[in-house]
Amino acid sequence: MSIEKKPRIVIIGGGTGLPVLLRGIKKYPVDITAIVTVADDGGSSGRIRDEMDIPSPGDIRNVMAALSDVEPLIEQMFQHRFKTSNELAGHSLGNLIIAALTSITGDFVHAIQEMSRVLNVRGKVLPAANQSVVLHAEMEDGTIVSGESKIPFSGKKIKRVFLTPEVIHPMPETIRAIRKADLIVVGPGSLYTSILPNLLVPELGKEVCNAKARKVYICNLMTQAGETLDFTASDHVKAIYDHMDCSFIDTILVNNEEIPANIQEKYKEELAKPVVYDVEKLVALGIDVIYDKFVTYHDGVIRHDTEKVAKILYSLLDQPLMNVDSK
Repeated sequence: MSIEKKPRIVIIGGGTGLPVLLRGIKKYPVDITAIVTVADDGGSSGRIRDEMDIPSPGDIRNVMAALSDVEPLIEQMFQHRFKTSNELAGHSLGNLIIAALTSITGDFVHAIQEMSRVLNVRGKVLPAANQSVVLHAEMEDGTIVSGESKIPFSGKKIKRVFLTPEVIHPMPETIRAIRKADLIVVGPGSLYTSILPNLLVPELGKEVCNAKARKVYICNLMTQAGETLDFTASDHVKAIYDHMDCSFIDTILVNNEEIPANIQEKYKEELAKPVVYDVEKLVALGIDVIYDKFVTYHDGVIRHDTEKVAKILYSLLDQPLMNVDSK
C-alpha cells in the first residue's frame, strides 16, 4: 500500500455505535470520512434544530469528539451537558458551539469544518444532508409516527421509514467521498433511526449502491425494542434492502460470542436480546460473513470491540472484492 496515498474509508451511521467504531479505526493509517445522520429530534439537538432551523448537531458532535486529537479536558468540555434549571438545562456545550458557528458562518457544514480544525479531527465529518430533515415511520397498521425520538416508543411494528422534505440534496463532498472510497462501512447503529436516515437521502443511497468499493455492514449486537424486536442478522439486511431497492452489502460482521446471562437479564428489561447470526440466510443473500467475538462490556453495557472491528476493517482493504456482479 502506497505511503503517499492512504486508503479511503467512508463510514455511514449515527447514534452511539458510530463514535465507538471511529475511536478504533482512527488509529490506522487511513483517510476517514464519516457521514452522519442529522435526523435526531430529541433533547438538546432537537431544541436547537427547531429554534434555529438547522440540521441536528448531536450525532455530528459525538463523531467529532471521537475523531478529535486534543487534550481529554478539551473533549470533556466539548461534550459537557449542562444540568441547570434554566434555558441551558440539557444542552451540550458542543451543540451550542456548532449552533453558534453556524450562525456566524451562515452554513452548517462550514461550522463543522471550522470546529473540526479546533478539535484537530482526524478525517472529515459530513452531515448526510445540509438541511433540517424529519424522519417518519409508517407502522404495519398504517399509522404514521413523526420524529426520530418518538418512533421507537410507538409500541407498533415498523413497516418502513421515510424522510421529509421530499427533495433532499446530499453534500457534494459525500458523493465524492463515496465514489473515491476503497471501503464503505455501514453501522453499527439503530437500524431505522441511525442507519436508514443516511441511506434514504436519495442520491447518497444511490451512490452507495453503485460504488465499486467493498460495502461492509456491521450488524448490531442486540435487538432493539420498538425497532428490531426479534430480528436476526438477515432481517436487518433485508430491511435495508427493502428501503434501498438494491442489494449492495458484500460483507457482514456478526458477533458469535455468547452474551453472559446476567447481561442478558439486564437487557431483558428493555426487551432486547442478542441478534441471532443466521449464517445460512446471510450466505444465501450473497454476503460474505465474518463472525467472531466482537463484544465488550463497559459498566454492564454491551459495545462492539472497537479494536477488533477496526483491525478486521483495515485487513479488508487488502482483500480483493469477489463476485461483484452476483447481487
